[in-house]
Amino acid sequence: MNQEQSIYIKMRHRIGVTLNQTVTIHDIAQVSAHPSIQSQIQHLSIHTVKPEDKNFIVIDIMRIVRVIQENYPGLDIQNVGAAQTILEVQFEKKKIVPVYFVLIWLLLFVGAALAIMNFHEDVSMREVQQRIYTVITGEETDKPLLFQVPYSIGLGLGMILFFNHVFRKRINEEPSPLEVEMFNYDQDLEQYLIIHENKGDRK
Repeated sequence: MNQEQSIYIKMRHRIGVTLNQTVTIHDIAQVSAHPSIQSQIQHLSIHTVKPEDKNFIVIDIMRIVRVIQENYPGLDIQNVGAAQTILEVQFEKKKIVPVYFVLIWLLLFVGAALAIMNFHEDVSMREVQQRIYTVITGEETDKPLLFQVPYSIGLGLGMILFFNHVFRKRINEEPSPLEVEMFNYDQDLEQYLIIHENKGDRK
């Protein structure tokens, strides 16, 4: 078989699309073929995004193979890597209403503050700090500010270091635990979509 009859396809992992967009092979896969046919294959239409597609669409390699064979029969098609590409339909984002933003911010702030205070109450943090203050200074006090102030500052700095962000600026290249959990969630979501959203192609 000569080189012109061979084509290699590597599916992209996950891409964003918009409503009514016509998705071509070039959009969802890398194609390596003889120059005389590569451009034509890349521009073959695979899917047109419709409202009933909802948020995610799974394109299987077999769907691409069928389209290519319909237009260019006799080609030797080889898949390299993953067998599916996930299309994420990106709808127009709604503007955030300032009132809703403030309410959500207050809810998260109060919830986080209550969680920290309840934790400190459960472990008797105040009594522990009072006892440490007495052991070190030999004096008793209801407000051991010598420990409470540095502890409060350290708590805030510790949260910044833990999440590895100051507002939108990353402190270093290491991912935060939250980012790792979000990555694991995305991986699980993609596996679910590949299994459950691809039923039509499997049939």
